[in-house]
Amino acid sequence: MIRVAAVGDIHLGEDSRGLLRPAFETLGESADVLLLAGDLTRHGTAAEARVVAQEAGGLPIPVVAVLGNHDYHADEQDAVAEILTDAGVHVLERSGVVLPVRGTRLGIAGTKGFGGGFPGRSAGEFGEPEMKAFVRHSRDCAHGLERASRELAEAECETRIALTHFSPVPDTLAGEPPEIFPFLGSYLLAEAMDRAGADLAVHGHAHLGTEHGVTPGGIRVRNVAQAVTGRACALYHLHPSGVEEPIGAGSARAAGETPR
Repeated sequence: MIRVAAVGDIHLGEDSRGLLRPAFETLGESADVLLLAGDLTRHGTAAEARVVAQEAGGLPIPVVAVLGNHDYHADEQDAVAEILTDAGVHVLERSGVVLPVRGTRLGIAGTKGFGGGFPGRSAGEFGEPEMKAFVRHSRDCAHGLERASRELAEAECETRIALTHFSPVPDTLAGEPPEIFPFLGSYLLAEAMDRAGADLAVHGHAHLGTEHGVTPGGIRVRNVAQAVTGRACALYHLHPSGVEEPIGAGSARAAGETPR
């Protein structure tokens, strides 16, 4: 059994120091890895990233993250990733990491992902250059995730997790206005996961969504946006036969409503 702690959309600002650290510091007692599913900052500045690094760096368990759309807002995403990496956080973008956990090899493949929608209501790579670029970016993220996931399989990881910010399925968007589903995720991510294989998919971004979902191929999906789980992080027990949901950890939350 691998114990996975996960949270997304914590939206930390320069006034958030110490908000999540007390809960994170106790994770060594209940989790083997902490996953951060993007939108770690409010506006994607280096100063905000340093706050995230103080909250998530130097924990008793490995920390793996992807960035979200907020983390790109100030065009300082490279600095954000570098600051987190310097703090010991594994920042993934169309890449993967292998972690030794409980005598096994845990593989995590990650990408921010992007929008585009879901079968029957999705954008196509046709028409204006802007539309083609939109869909192409989503496709590139999905292809990168699939490639990273296959590399983890080749590395003989017994357990694999797909970590994204945008959602791979509409299931976990239930509660959001249907009109904005195309901006919350893409079926291309789910297709990549199903082709390459994974034991669990974790994402954020959908603040008004639902925690539980599943890909067409049967991979269990969890929306860990903090506004959805209501906790400092959600905890999952990952078994060879599936996912078991234990109680959550902590009650610290980022204050206020934040745009997705």
